Amino acid sequence: MKCLLFSDLHCDLAAAERLVNLSRDVDLVIGAGDFSIRHEGLAETLAVLAKIRIPAVLVPGNGETFEELRDAAAVWPEATVLHGSGCQILGRNFWGVGGGIPVTPFGAWSYDFSEEEAEELLAGCPRRAVLVVHSPPFDTVDNDASGRVRGSETIRRTVEDRQPALVVCGHIHSDWGKRVEVGTTPVVNAGPAGVVFELADAQA
Repeated sequence: MKCLLFSDLHCDLAAAERLVNLSRDVDLVIGAGDFSIRHEGLAETLAVLAKIRIPAVLVPGNGETFEELRDAAAVWPEATVLHGSGCQILGRNFWGVGGGIPVTPFGAWSYDFSEEEAEELLAGCPRRAVLVVHSPPFDTVDNDASGRVRGSETIRRTVEDRQPALVVCGHIHSDWGKRVEVGTTPVVNAGPAGVVFELADAQA
């Protein structure tokens, strides 16, 4: 299964149009949050992405809530919005958790969750699923511009325990496009340019 991974569009409509074009050569699209800027511009961004006519899995970032993204995605019939929930597409299990984890320093506008809240949201993630999260696992693709590690310890523990087939994240702009492995699990900080990733067939 060939997947197009992206995150952190932040209302960049030109980047969204490029993703639409890239989607013509893949089987599935995964969007790891922050489609808007502080809850603004979400509808406009989703209206462009809705030109994508293959299955898509989305989670909210810290710039939009689950409810906002779910409602805006009504214009995109092929998109499934996840947050503390899962789905199955093309024979593969997906689990999604959005928002900033741990709580960011950005204030009340940011859609954030504590590590304890994240534990509940991640509890149902199946083994070997594709895990879509806005925030990276701790000490992976989560180094900010100053070099400080900003990821989630709870997400990291979930990855180590459930061994997802793939983790798609965003949130930390300075590590966009980077990939590491946690055990056998690839972790990709997708970014707005998009990353094409070949996902092996699900194992029985």
